[in-house]
Amino acid sequence: MATGAARPGYPTAGTERARRVVRVSGEMDFEHAEELRASLAAALDGAPDGSDIVIDLRNSSFCDSSGLNVLLSVRLQALKRGVHLVLAAPSHQMVRLLEFTRSEGLFTYNPVATD
Repeated sequence: MATGAARPGYPTAGTERARRVVRVSGEMDFEHAEELRASLAAALDGAPDGSDIVIDLRNSSFCDSSGLNVLLSVRLQALKRGVHLVLAAPSHQMVRLLEFTRSEGLFTYNPVATD
């Protein structure tokens, strides 16, 4: 996995781990939170310990507190399993939401989406 140029001060994804990619499109909001949770839970269920789950956000247009709550909840489940969540290509709005809620340091970032 290429990490590209990282945003200063943000952790970046490693290159040594196995990975699964979850592609998100549209809004991560109250209306779509359960669908997001189900997709991430399925990826987590199939992920080997110590692997990365890359959440490809290049086609995600918006994230509200419901979407963030899903990400934070799945992050805790992943930590228990030794799996790392990587946010790939987060939008400016997503980064601002993470900064505003002081949760930006809880995730690993990859500034470019994976193909």
